[in-house]
Amino acid sequence: MERFFKLEQHGTTIAKELSAGFISYITVVYIIIVNATILAVAGIPLEAGIIATILTSFFGCLIIGLWSNTPILLIPGMGINAMFTYTIVQSGGFSWQEALAMVFVSGLIFVCITFTPLAKMITTSIPDSLKEAITIGIGILLILIGFDNAGIITSSEHTLLAIGDLSSPRALTTFIGLIITVLLFVKNVPGNLLLSILITSLLSIWFGGDTFEGISLSMPSFQEYLGVFGKVSWAQAGNSVFWLTSISLAMVVVFENIGLIHGHSNMLKRPDTSKKSLQATAVSVLSSGIFGTSPTVASVETAAGITAGGRTGLTSIVTGFLFLISLLFIPVIKVVPASAVSPILILIGVLMLQNIVHISMDDLTESFPALLIIVLIPLTYSIADGMAIGFILYPLMKLLMGKGREVHPALYMIAILFISNFVIKYVF
Repeated sequence: MERFFKLEQHGTTIAKELSAGFISYITVVYIIIVNATILAVAGIPLEAGIIATILTSFFGCLIIGLWSNTPILLIPGMGINAMFTYTIVQSGGFSWQEALAMVFVSGLIFVCITFTPLAKMITTSIPDSLKEAITIGIGILLILIGFDNAGIITSSEHTLLAIGDLSSPRALTTFIGLIITVLLFVKNVPGNLLLSILITSLLSIWFGGDTFEGISLSMPSFQEYLGVFGKVSWAQAGNSVFWLTSISLAMVVVFENIGLIHGHSNMLKRPDTSKKSLQATAVSVLSSGIFGTSPTVASVETAAGITAGGRTGLTSIVTGFLFLISLLFIPVIKVVPASAVSPILILIGVLMLQNIVHISMDDLTESFPALLIIVLIPLTYSIADGMAIGFILYPLMKLLMGKGREVHPALYMIAILFISNFVIKYVF
């Protein structure tokens, strides 16, 4: 194990990797229920969606851990699953089987990019300011998700966002949990994030926000899942809209993952792992269509495992097997309260904001598109849409300021693709 994962070389131990893998699992396990619920709206049976999400997450974490030796987590992505259900199926009029075929096609496109020189060309064409902006925007999104899960921030008819009920058990638990989490982290207490989850979970029960009632072991219906596994449909393959939508989906998947993996590789201080991480992600996306779910992404919650000390693929493999074991105790997953996960998400988000010092504010053609990405990712609740605006505006501003030659030719093509995506999404 030491020889394969090179634990000593990366300054970690088996114990640290196991702990980081468990913490990673705790922070992403919500995806099992949330993703299955969104897929159910598209017509995929809930039980089948649960199994599809678990198996896809298991395979994704396993392949990236073994292939790139990084603690990155590959799970069905929030935002892309909404695109799958609400844009492709409900608005586009495609069946969920046809949508799964589009996921498969987007995976093929992704594989063709990552296993050819195209991957390097696309990655180098994206300026550092935009790459850093994606990381920062995701950080703010994590903070927003953390406060939203805790009920500290809620939606409002008049002001878009508003302060929630700060006297609620969930909000109080999150505030106290956040203080405990920060203190444990600053003092570098071993297993600090895991301790935070345990302490905050107990606090939540003490305040009356959660209980352990109704816990039981159960297995979902595999018979129902057989009606989803491998059920891609090519009935619309002769329709040009089918292929345009597939390309649009691929574009979102590719650029979102490039941004996410760049951020995670920087946190690890191992930018050399990006190529293999992207390749593993592409294969994972390809498998998503077969397993019966929306595409996987390099989850933003990967930062939790990295912050907890995860440095190698052993972390993601541990998380993957915990996903697999989840088949036995899906009801138990609901026991870990949102208020126990929220402080960790908030802390990680704050740590990711530190990258803002790497964005030069002297040149508005560099900083303005980057700042828009930072603002729009959390405001739109979509990494893809926030990225798109910045990627379109960057070359446009450079051209208008007479600096068009500073832009890599590939970035102009990327901007045109993002514009096409918006046209397909909102015009057709």
